[in-house]
Amino acid sequence: MSDQPIAPRPPPPSRMDRRTVLRQGLILLAVAVILALLAYLAAENLRRQNIPSGFGFLLEPAGFSLGEGLVPFESSEPYLKAFVAGLANTLRVALPAIFLCALLGTLLGIGRLSNNLLVRSLCSAYVEVFRNIPLLLQLLAWYFALVDLLPAAAEAWRLGDVYLSKSGLAFPVPAWSSLGLVWQHPAQNEFNIAGGGSLTPEYLALLIGLVLYSAAYLAEIVRAGIGSVPRGQTEAAMALGLSRAQALRKVVLPQALRVIIPSATNLFLSITKNSSLGIAVGYPELVAVANTSLNQSGRAIECVSLIMLVYLLLSLLTAWVMARYNRRAALRER
Repeated sequence: MSDQPIAPRPPPPSRMDRRTVLRQGLILLAVAVILALLAYLAAENLRRQNIPSGFGFLLEPAGFSLGEGLVPFESSEPYLKAFVAGLANTLRVALPAIFLCALLGTLLGIGRLSNNLLVRSLCSAYVEVFRNIPLLLQLLAWYFALVDLLPAAAEAWRLGDVYLSKSGLAFPVPAWSSLGLVWQHPAQNEFNIAGGGSLTPEYLALLIGLVLYSAAYLAEIVRAGIGSVPRGQTEAAMALGLSRAQALRKVVLPQALRVIIPSATNLFLSITKNSSLGIAVGYPELVAVANTSLNQSGRAIECVSLIMLVYLLLSLLTAWVMARYNRRAALRER
């Protein structure tokens, strides 16, 4: 007869499930009661102070316009469209920033592990400098550099049909016409640069600051991910005839993704949320639009609630996309 103690029998699954459901239900009920109480107290305080409340103001004319954006917006249009334009501007800077951060951060992370002393030192210096300077200061530095150090539009720096000046970056863009798809080229005159596509200094400062700051953190994530792969994987790949670059691309990086993706997801969420600092350089993203709407309408609770809801949805969407990519990467590794 064995002397080992007999493990206690686990409770029936049905009973365990009922207890779990009951606890979760009580927690949800408590949260709902607390939120309802807060909403009632807020509404009662606003009523006592004769402050209007509700989201009906979203259909009223905003009374302000936006200087740039994917969605054209005029002062006679409602607040709701202003929030849509602000959201479009947020995505306009956040999505390119995530892509460029992923590209630059990966290169820097690989460079941190380079056998070349100069490359390794430069990448390490980059990470230490940009990671330890607050993002807001970097945004202001880039904005003042673009506005104060670049020449006026009449004397813009030119590379082909691309112009860089205090007015921003002007470049050719495709457009439809009666002749089909044609290129619209910017033209320089005595006062400004007209035609083509353009990016304002405010947008460029925010984009550059987000990319350079976030890439420093992603470089460390990539370096840690590559370091988590056993060295024998690289040696085995090179023994099969792969070069060091091929071994990194086909063997090491696919295995390192299981470590890189979860941390990179948090970083990409931070990029989207950090885009709200565009208000410091005058870029009309969602927070800037909400702040102006708050001052115009006096609906502080409603405007702040909309900001919180939008950023929550953007964060959940980003996390969902990265989770699907993480599952696909795990399946490819198997």
